[in-house]
Amino acid sequence: MKALKLLSIVMVFSLMVILSACGTSKTNGSENNSEKKTLKVVSNAEYAPFEYLDKGKIKGFDIDLMEAIAKEAGYKIKIEHVGWDPLFVEIKGKTADLGISAITINEERQQTYDFSTPYFVSTNEILVPKGSNIKNAMDLKNKVVGVQNGTTGQEVVEAILGKNSSNLKKFDSTNLAIMEMKGGGASAVVADNTVVEEYVKNNPQENMVLIKDEVNFEKEFYGLMFPKGSKLKADFDKAITKVIENGTYAKIYKQWFKVDPDLNLLTEK
Repeated sequence: MKALKLLSIVMVFSLMVILSACGTSKTNGSENNSEKKTLKVVSNAEYAPFEYLDKGKIKGFDIDLMEAIAKEAGYKIKIEHVGWDPLFVEIKGKTADLGISAITINEERQQTYDFSTPYFVSTNEILVPKGSNIKNAMDLKNKVVGVQNGTTGQEVVEAILGKNSSNLKKFDSTNLAIMEMKGGGASAVVADNTVVEEYVKNNPQENMVLIKDEVNFEKEFYGLMFPKGSKLKADFDKAITKVIENGTYAKIYKQWFKVDPDLNLLTEK
């Protein structure tokens, strides 16, 4: 009887353990399936005010917006500064999930990468020393011009000077191009308007002048960049639309640029 009673107790206890294990497995499995992974986001933190390093931490408009978009989409993210050219390599090779770095959406890039719906409108501007005789884009002919390599600033200058022109100087960053101009090695620098405007605002003692040319420089649209065929694009497209509609975008925009965004321009793309 004691043996039978002991056996019964063991069997009941074993059954409880099995049921408990099944329940735990089901719960964990459910959580693992519904929990989205942390995404690797790559950037080039040398493009203030969009992204820049401050005491080793990446800050900027793009960074704040990326965090808001990811939260809306339901993803955790880890943003890494890798540099401009490596950013494209990582996205193409799928060693990163997406990139954000004031990346202009254009036909050439769309052949290799997927882009989100636009989140920012920009245009190129010309930065020159005070007293320069350069008044528009066409005045750049026969002048030495500095640009950041691989940007649309390079493309628009190549359209004026010629792709293999010796007067076109390409650098790893816009700041290096500006340093070249300050040292007398270039007559002008062409880059995204917000970047050169930020530079002029922060360095008034350098007496730099900005030149807008809406005739020769078209509007550009920035987007998040994904590997071709990425399933993340749909989630982030919805999230971008949501942060624009709920006012989060305007709040972040005004925090960084001190003006309200013209949201109607984003619908032009």
